[in-house]
Amino acid sequence: MIPAAPLPTQPRRWQQLWRDAVRDPRELLDLLGLQAQALGLSPEAAAQFPLRVPRGFVARMRPGDPTDPLLRQVLPLDDELRPAPGFGLDAVGDGAAKAGHGVIQKYAGRALLVATGSCAVHCRYCFRRHFPYAEETAAAGGWGAALAAIRDDASIEEVLLSGGDPLSLSTAKLVELTDALRGIPHVRRLRIHTRLPIVLPERVDTELTDWLSALPWPLVIVVHANHANEFDGEVDAAMRRLRATGAVLLNQAVLLKGVNDRVETLAALAERGLEAGVLPYYLHQLDRVAGAAHFEVDDATALALHAALVARQSGYLVPRLVREVAGDTSKRALTGTPDGRLAPPVA
Repeated sequence: MIPAAPLPTQPRRWQQLWRDAVRDPRELLDLLGLQAQALGLSPEAAAQFPLRVPRGFVARMRPGDPTDPLLRQVLPLDDELRPAPGFGLDAVGDGAAKAGHGVIQKYAGRALLVATGSCAVHCRYCFRRHFPYAEETAAAGGWGAALAAIRDDASIEEVLLSGGDPLSLSTAKLVELTDALRGIPHVRRLRIHTRLPIVLPERVDTELTDWLSALPWPLVIVVHANHANEFDGEVDAAMRRLRATGAVLLNQAVLLKGVNDRVETLAALAERGLEAGVLPYYLHQLDRVAGAAHFEVDDATALALHAALVARQSGYLVPRLVREVAGDTSKRALTGTPDGRLAPPVA
């Protein structure tokens, strides 16, 4: 007897929305009623780092506004092609911190898994836009090499899932990982860094929340929003579903010129995040990756913005202003010193 062929698996709603993402910069501008020439759209920049943005995220952009802060984060422009001293391919020293296949270990007690190279949105300032994902993804080979690296290092108490975006993987693939991690006794915490609940909130479906709810460790989910307009009713609902799993929700943002480099904008981001149940965590100074120099805010301006935010916001609504410096043992707090240099790393 010839066995019947299995029926094709139907994609879940979030997967279909992922496939339907806008990938043509001119289509994106047409949807917003904007002209490519006026904005400095760059086909060459798009060829180097392709556009991808879910249509639900596009719907939060302001039609007819070439300065829209959400559009600015995703649109490939001529600015990316201008040489910029001090900007390189590996801005934060990921290569030197490799501890195993798809495993990066920079800080004591923690290991980061580059779970996948896929993201639902391609942010133009992404510090891993040049990362060699084809050779370095932890999910390859059933997570075997990454798990071995964690198992062999008893100092690792916390596992961070990053990428790309770890939630771009199927929930079944994530279950495969956490089922294996359960057998490593020194792993005590799990952290997930993800932009999907912001740009594609449909990803937070019942299958995902059932998995999260069943995890045996304290769970922290760090989402990534840079502007209050990234939140809407769908995102709020996704955050409620995540909170219901028992996860602690934090937001990290990147300080970006033309996006959120005003104190009113940063305050609105923190307040809107709180409405959705997310507390501010980090405000990152830009990682100096090639192609992102036009987003950079100088340190003096960053410090002034942060000081103004401290003066007007409750402490729990003020993120830590930090920079990642290759070789440091932690994120570096950005504070003034008498000689004008950055402060030393903090624990």
